[in-house]
Amino acid sequence: MQKWHDLDLPGIASQTRFMAPIYLSFDFGADEEKAQHARHQLDTWKQAFRLDKKLLYKLDRGETAEIEDAPAPPKTEKPAASNNTKGKGKSKSGNAKAAATEEEDKEQAASNGTVNLMVRLYFSSHEKLFQQRWLDRIPSEEPFKSAAPKIIRQGDADFDQAQEHFEDLE
Repeated sequence: MQKWHDLDLPGIASQTRFMAPIYLSFDFGADEEKAQHARHQLDTWKQAFRLDKKLLYKLDRGETAEIEDAPAPPKTEKPAASNNTKGKGKSKSGNAKAAATEEEDKEQAASNGTVNLMVRLYFSSHEKLFQQRWLDRIPSEEPFKSAAPKIIRQGDADFDQAQEHFEDLE
């Protein structure tokens, strides 16, 4: 039986332990298409299995030093007034050209830099089995299998660095 003076005493410590996140790092090299396929796969899993805050990912498109030093090519844009005077067929081809140059820019960035995908799994301590299943599943699926998967757990030498890098990514 509990007495009234016991109500203001601190409670017993929680029985659950804190569980640190686990980071998975995938290096897709210069293959932007596979990285986007992997991102789409993660989005599908997040939605299907309701893993909103338990599975987070960020893409890291690291460019080489040559890209940073090289000046960006000038883009020529025509005034909006000249586009309005042209026929519908002409404006559509202008949009197609803009889309084509955008695709070329993406391909150039992908060919010059590397694409890394960082995935953070953060399950509570009572979901250990669920977490282990995801740790086994993600690296074994096709877009991730060929991307040199690396699992970083708490206690590993790279854990703090991976955690900071994940938080710095947009």
